[in-house]
Amino acid sequence: MDAVDAATQKAVEIQRAYYAETANRYDDTHLHEDDEHHFALQIMISLLQQLGITSILDIGSGTGRGLMKLNCQAPGVPAVGVEPSPELRRIGHSKGLAADQLIEGDAMSLALADGSFDLVCEFGALHHIPDPSKAVSEMLRVARKAIFISDTNNFGQGSPLSRLVKQSINAAGLWPLADWIKTRGKGYSISEGDGLFYSYSVFNDLKLIRERCESVRILGTRDSGPNLYRTAPQVALLGIKPRSGGTTES
Repeated sequence: MDAVDAATQKAVEIQRAYYAETANRYDDTHLHEDDEHHFALQIMISLLQQLGITSILDIGSGTGRGLMKLNCQAPGVPAVGVEPSPELRRIGHSKGLAADQLIEGDAMSLALADGSFDLVCEFGALHHIPDPSKAVSEMLRVARKAIFISDTNNFGQGSPLSRLVKQSINAAGLWPLADWIKTRGKGYSISEGDGLFYSYSVFNDLKLIRERCESVRILGTRDSGPNLYRTAPQVALLGIKPRSGGTTES
């Protein structure tokens, strides 16, 4: 195992330990009816019929809030959730989710065939994944019709001055170096409320998504200005794939 793999494995172990320790209070501390991901979930549910969605895969399901909401509001659309933490899955199963609905899995390497689900979605999981772009690539591979992402935009977080500094560093192509320095070479940060997380922006993967989707729609899920990249701390993205399943020019 090389140094990079060892560092990633250590980060995963820290993250798993956090969820094991906080599983019993996870819903109380992480889920709120007025949070940005609940808002995004309601938007997604409202689009299911229009998009002709008949099956859903949810990445990083946690204790299954999204699955429970889908069961209630879209009972005719089968939904499966992937969650690597056994403790969070246990909470989800205790709330009534079946063992084959909330399952173990790795978002960066989904054990599923291409186009297995009409829609693949995630709510606040990508900024906890070591290589979010790999997870997004897997979402695009497994999705037959569309992907839906609700996650952070680190370049829209903080004071106006802080955002300007981060955006300027990113425009110069130096953000990975700045983040490496900020995290003292670890590549991640740890907070009591969110556990281990990585600096992430949905806009980081916009080029990849546009290459695989014929239509991309982006929405701010918290109060922001008209330029979402510059002002929105959280965003939702809907990527609709070509009917043929092929690629499209950005």
